[in-house]
Amino acid sequence: QVQLVESGGGLVQPGGSLRLSCTASGSIFIINAMGWYRQAPGKQRELVATIFSGGSTNYADSVKGRFTISSDNAKNTVVLQMNSLKPEDTAFYYCNVAGSDSRYRYLDVWGQGTLVTVSS
Repeated sequence: QVQLVESGGGLVQPGGSLRLSCTASGSIFIINAMGWYRQAPGKQRELVATIFSGGSTNYADSVKGRFTISSDNAKNTVVLQMNSLKPEDTAFYYCNVAGSDSRYRYLDVWGQGTLVTVSS
């Protein structure tokens, strides 16, 4: 069993910054990718950013240049630094980890979500 613990959401004014963190624990043996998705009210969940085990990253066009994803592989932690936040960034943000357990069974795990609200 794998658990993801997220932290860092909250209320921020437009133009402000927030830092989201997610740590994986439990029976995950190999992590192939860690990422963040978001879902705004009435909309589908969408990819925000992903970081792969080799260090390469992928961002949604809407956040390029404003958000930065990073990871600490030793701590199984992924961080999303969000700068220049806009009201349209308001959403529940979900951490996702893809990898395998010690028997090389595929794992695709989601966090419980953390709310980010950008408003004046």
